[in-house]
Amino acid sequence: MLPLGTLAPDFTLPDIVTGTNVHLYEKTGHTVFVIMFICNHCPYVIHVNPELISLALAYQDRDVQFFAINSNDSEKYPDDAPDKMKEVAAALGYPFPYLYDESQQVAKAYDAACTPDFYVFNTERKLVYRGRLDSSRPKNEETLSGVDLREALDRALGGEAPLEKQYPSVGCNIKWKV
Repeated sequence: MLPLGTLAPDFTLPDIVTGTNVHLYEKTGHTVFVIMFICNHCPYVIHVNPELISLALAYQDRDVQFFAINSNDSEKYPDDAPDKMKEVAAALGYPFPYLYDESQQVAKAYDAACTPDFYVFNTERKLVYRGRLDSSRPKNEETLSGVDLREALDRALGGEAPLEKQYPSVGCNIKWKV
């Protein structure tokens, strides 16, 4: 995992919804931002999608930007291909860019391991949180709430120290190219 305090690795990736390139540092300015590694087919991502949308909408007025990145090998996993990404983003109404990391270099730069995987950066672009959304899983009885990510965002917005206890994400491994 990236150490807390690490500067956000910059990138330029295509937004499959708009067809434009997103350059992270041009889009973030002095805002808190969230990098989410997600994909279309992972049951863990499918489970958390409603909360991802809810969080992005709830925090957009608080100057928090969300970026979703799919780094999966779309040749072996065609459900994660850009055309399918565009369909999913439209069907769910993603209120954030859905970016395609075809080379997988961005996932490697962030030490991303699974989908979903979350990273929160403060206004200085320093990592203040990496880990899970909450303790809810597709087949457990816990309520989907986004509590861990929400607390990390609130602390970053308030200029507070990062959470002491951070739990790693749980999900499907990123589908790496061989």
